[in-house]
Amino acid sequence: MPNKNHPSEDASVAAWAKRCYFAGRAAMEAVLRPYGLGATQWYVLHRLATEGPTMQRDLLSLLQVERATLSAILGTLVRKGLVEQVPDRIDQRQKRLTLTAEGAKLWDTLPDLVFIRETAFGDLDPDDIAAAIRVLRTATERLDELISKGKS
Repeated sequence: MPNKNHPSEDASVAAWAKRCYFAGRAAMEAVLRPYGLGATQWYVLHRLATEGPTMQRDLLSLLQVERATLSAILGTLVRKGLVEQVPDRIDQRQKRLTLTAEGAKLWDTLPDLVFIRETAFGDLDPDDIAAAIRVLRTATERLDELISKGKS
C-alpha cells in the first residue's frame, strides 16, 4: 500500500534499479534468442567458460535462483550437450559442472554482451556510477542483514 509521505514507487531508487535490471535482461534475451539461450543459461556458460569447472551448489548463491530452477536450467544445458554434470570425486552427492567441447564452441560464437553495459552506462560520469553502486550495495547489505536476522 503506497505511503503518502514518500515519493511514488515510480520515482524510488528500488523501482528504477528494478526497471534497469529488467531492461538489461530484455536486451540480453533478445541477443541470445537466436542462439537458443536465455540469460541465466548464458550466466552458467559464462561462469564455466571464464572460471572453469564449478560445483553446482556454488551456482545457487551466485545466480540467486531456487534449486529447482537451477536444476531445470542445467538439465536443459546438459540435454543440449553444452554442459557436463558429473559427481564430484570427493563427495559423490555433489555435482561438478564443466563446459563441453560443444559448449566451448558455442561460447566462442556468442556476441560479446559488453555493448549492453556500454549503452546503459558508457557516457555517464564515473563518480555517478560509483555513487550508484555504493548506494545499491549498502541498501542490499542492509536488507540481507534484516532478512538474516529474521531467520535466526
